[in-house]
Amino acid sequence: MSCAIMQPYLFPYLGYYQLVYSVGNFVFYDDVNFIKRGYINRNNILVNGRAQRFTIPVPGATQNEKINTFEFSSDVRKVLKTIQQSYKKAPYFQSVYVLIEEVLTSPNRSVPYICQLSIQKVFDYLGLDRNYFISSQLDYKREMSAADKLIAISKKLGCTLYVNSPGGIGLYQKDYFKERDIELSFIKMTAGEYAQSSNEFVPYLSMIDVLMWNSKEEVKQLLDQYELF
Repeated sequence: MSCAIMQPYLFPYLGYYQLVYSVGNFVFYDDVNFIKRGYINRNNILVNGRAQRFTIPVPGATQNEKINTFEFSSDVRKVLKTIQQSYKKAPYFQSVYVLIEEVLTSPNRSVPYICQLSIQKVFDYLGLDRNYFISSQLDYKREMSAADKLIAISKKLGCTLYVNSPGGIGLYQKDYFKERDIELSFIKMTAGEYAQSSNEFVPYLSMIDVLMWNSKEEVKQLLDQYELF
């Protein structure tokens, strides 16, 4: 059994979705501190051939409190209008925009909830099943080191393989995990370019861009283009 654990992000880039895709169990790490100027509440889409940041405000957000204590603003009209104007000519706009609107206008404004929706609804759209968990709802010792918490959560879910994003390469050691009966692997995105409205391909945009320009089968092919090491 395999698992991955990651802070909840709002419609993140393809690599995040590949992390979810690569494992059977995915945990939204919502009982860690909020990261300002990170990707919890913002990302980039393609506007006039260039990357442009979109942000959903989180009133009162501070890095001294846990992610699960915050809610998104309910005013998403400007973001939805920007997405609509930028992608209205994209081949899969109609079905994808409905999905995005459903996520961003959810009555439940909890940050972890809406971020989870932005992942889960995409996998539902693609017809892919995954098991999702919320770390704050799991029973584990929260006073441990970062690595030990990941190991504890993995064991709680009965996992023997833990997959981490590339950002953890300098933080976590394979031997340390192995000594505690968990295999540690890192994921690397190998997905290539896809057709966009831009003459020059703009990489690392929100999954929104991938969905707008690619069929469901093409998106699944992109999800499958990764390596574990």
